Amino acid sequence: MQMDYLECMTAGKRESRLCGGMRGNDMTENGNASSMERYVSEFMLELGVPAHLRGYYYLREAIVLTALDMELVGSVTKLLYPNIAKNNHTNIQRVERAIRNAIEVSWERGNPAVFEDLFGYSAASGAVRPTNSEYIARIADRIRMEG
Repeated sequence: MQMDYLECMTAGKRESRLCGGMRGNDMTENGNASSMERYVSEFMLELGVPAHLRGYYYLREAIVLTALDMELVGSVTKLLYPNIAKNNHTNIQRVERAIRNAIEVSWERGNPAVFEDLFGYSAASGAVRPTNSEYIARIADRIRMEG
């Protein structure tokens, strides 16, 4: 059974074993799906998102899915969060809150220089934190441009 990367990311835990060795042109230059996740993880750690938060994993999944399909930015609450909630056996509200909390923590404790580079502003400059959608979209766009 062949699945594309987006289907794998939105598939339940049972189907995830089918995604382990996936290769394709639309994932990364290396053609390895897990290398995109690694890259996103490294980027999130640079921003100061703590890996012990549940929102870290939801946020990583949201960024990868959005990097693969930028149209998801316009459907965060209708498509993106429900898929993540389904994959993780939780509800949409918990996904949204966990992502918001992870973003808040990174905004308050993260490296202001990295935020300045990505968003053009940071908490150090007195700006308000980016919304979940903005945060996801900016990182996904950067990944698409660099990868």
